[in-house]
Amino acid sequence: MGKMALADDVKAAESLLKAKDAVLRGIHSVIIGQDHVIEELLIALFSRGHCLLEGVPGLAKTLMISSLSRLLDLKFSRIQFTPDLMPSDVTGTEVLHEDPETRQRSFRFLPGPVFANMILADEINRTPPKTQSAVLEAMQEWQVTSAGATRPLPRPFFVMATQNPIEQEGTYPLPEAQLDRFFLQIAVGYPTADEERRIVTETTGAKDVKLAPVLTGAEVLAFQDLVRRVPAPDSVVDYAVRLARMTRPSEAGVREDVKKWVAWGAGPRASQALVVGAKARALLSGRFAVCLDDIRALAKPVLRHRLVLNFQAEAEGVKPDALIERLLQD
Repeated sequence: MGKMALADDVKAAESLLKAKDAVLRGIHSVIIGQDHVIEELLIALFSRGHCLLEGVPGLAKTLMISSLSRLLDLKFSRIQFTPDLMPSDVTGTEVLHEDPETRQRSFRFLPGPVFANMILADEINRTPPKTQSAVLEAMQEWQVTSAGATRPLPRPFFVMATQNPIEQEGTYPLPEAQLDRFFLQIAVGYPTADEERRIVTETTGAKDVKLAPVLTGAEVLAFQDLVRRVPAPDSVVDYAVRLARMTRPSEAGVREDVKKWVAWGAGPRASQALVVGAKARALLSGRFAVCLDDIRALAKPVLRHRLVLNFQAEAEGVKPDALIERLLQD
């Protein structure tokens, strides 16, 4: 990288920090607490990845995502996934159109809600696999195929899906192939006692917050490109690859508990996500270089949904996060 290009990237990194501060101020005027969730959302956004948020109802998952969309000057679309939702309800459909003057009839494509920059896929595990798969191509290829034609989606394109982990009746668990397309799985936990008191005080009063956009779509795309140009030392890349490989029970030298509890480990997308996410985290922390702590901080959100535990692990109550923690201690 030339000196001029490096200087430009350093300036862009400073602009990203200012934009991040403005976004955080906006979100915190609406959302109390959940700092790690907001940080991981921003990491996924600037890494050009998608997010799956998991938490019990009432933790402001939907409000957090809709607030973020208002702070970005992007087209936002919310899809409420239900058991009767059809793929065409997501991607769009062909309708018969008649010209009022010539009376000629032709088919016209009406774009579905997926044709937006930021998609909130609310309770994605409540819809059958047929409809879930309609989102899969959009997430991976940034395009939609409908009525034999392939149509590109607007850029940037960011899917944020939510699911409820406690109510399994009437749900359709996401297949591993689709889970792997999510850059991060973010665990949304309960607020602290002080945070909950503030939530109750502020949400039961007359407070009304107006959020103004602080970033345009072009700026988001530029910052996404900037993240890819952040250098990652060989030692960091090696660490990310080794960490992902140590989740695979067939790999030589893995822990005995991995062999005992894991049916399938994380694939190469996990290694990629660890490195790209670490680059975004470094930039958002004001650093133009990646360190091992960036990889370690992202290990759980990157790996937890990519580990397929076996029946023995389920019977013994083993959770992916506990296993990842053991790997990090090694």
